[in-house]
Amino acid sequence: MTRSPALDAHHAPPHDRPVAHRRRWTVLGLLCLAQFMLVLDVTVVNVALPDIAVDLGLGRATLTWVVTSYTLCFGGLMLLGGRLADVLGARRTLLAGLALFTAASLAAGLAGAAPTLLGARVAQGVGAALLSPSALSLVTTTFDGEERAKAFGVWAGIGGAGSAVGVLLGGALTSGPGWNWIFYVNVPVGAALLAVLPALVPARAPRPARVDLPGALLVTGGTAALIYGLVEAGDAGWGSMPTLLALTGAAVLYAAFAVVERTSRAPLMDLTMLTRRPVVAGAFLMLVATALLISAFFLASVYLQHVRGYSALRTGVAFLPVAVATAFGARFAGHLVGVLGARTTAVAGMAVAAAGIAPLTRLSAGTGVYTVVVPGLAVAALGVGAVFVTAVTTALAMVGHDEAGLASGVVNTFHEVGGSVGVAVASTVAATGIEHATPGGFARAFTVAAVAAALAALGAAALVPPGKPRMTGGGHFH
Repeated sequence: MTRSPALDAHHAPPHDRPVAHRRRWTVLGLLCLAQFMLVLDVTVVNVALPDIAVDLGLGRATLTWVVTSYTLCFGGLMLLGGRLADVLGARRTLLAGLALFTAASLAAGLAGAAPTLLGARVAQGVGAALLSPSALSLVTTTFDGEERAKAFGVWAGIGGAGSAVGVLLGGALTSGPGWNWIFYVNVPVGAALLAVLPALVPARAPRPARVDLPGALLVTGGTAALIYGLVEAGDAGWGSMPTLLALTGAAVLYAAFAVVERTSRAPLMDLTMLTRRPVVAGAFLMLVATALLISAFFLASVYLQHVRGYSALRTGVAFLPVAVATAFGARFAGHLVGVLGARTTAVAGMAVAAAGIAPLTRLSAGTGVYTVVVPGLAVAALGVGAVFVTAVTTALAMVGHDEAGLASGVVNTFHEVGGSVGVAVASTVAATGIEHATPGGFARAFTVAAVAAALAALGAAALVPPGKPRMTGGGHFH
């Protein structure tokens, strides 16, 4: 069998490797640090939300957009970011995304009003959408053979670590120098990476190709309209004209996106990918799992600080077992999928999540935080963490190496969109509780989450293919 050039490079003597390849583990560490900032920016904000609301005078709907505007742009534009990395070069796209994210973080920290903060969060999301797929592309091309699998393993650990550090860092910074510092902390890190990465990551010439900008705008606009409709329903009702117009607009934009993708010479997404059962199952699991996790962080943070009077730091400490449980569930699921299969693991994970959330459906002003709330959330996070891994292995199991990147991009997109939709729905259902600092709205929102997890368990039993999936090794969840 003829060995590929990549494999030959892998076995070549160290002195024959290019400079960037010799420093590949340094490059990986720096790329992981960049990705870490992006993951951190989801959970770190949740803990600071009550303080941001007080300082800037934000209502429930605007507070919801502080979270969803970032994940919306991150997820909605991620496929476009991956395409630009292919066309313009991963290095150029990475540095552009990193520069934008860093500048937007500074703007968010300096924000003195809602429009400035939301605009900065949108810019952060756009920067993240450029940075994340470019960084993963560089990881893929920097490593080969068994080292690539190890590099992906390191990359995968960022998710759990980012969640754990995010809740603690968010609490410590908000209780200390102030909520602005959850954004300021990105600035020196981003500036240092911008100074170091150009010398370590080689550039390549741009590759002329079409970029499906209309498709990217349509899918992002459709998701924005969907989230706006869900948030508006909490204030105006599900039958109100603004809600119905927004939801109808979302349907129209999604339909237009499908038409554009079918007729485009260089579509952003191969829609036939969504006709494959494993990919659809993986995307479904990722959407629900992320919606459950991010909405739980959102609800619990506001409940603990608004209803129970916890400080941001105390809230961050309370969340730590939840973040650790998520990482542990993800790690343990890798073994379970190989032994029990993806379907059994997915169903069990969703069932565990539903069981963990169930006690929170009876939330009151006197519910024990460390006897009911934290244990319930930790159990739910354990199940959700297992579903994350199952979603990726399911989506990539039956996909060839040449399509694994596309399938991975689809699943990653559903990950970010799931976070946006989950927070929007949770905010809408818990509207009265958030506005008036009463536990009833939070209990109703957790009831919806428990029902959603139980229904997702049934959906997983029907959607996820039987048997034990085998990873292609070409894609990855961020």
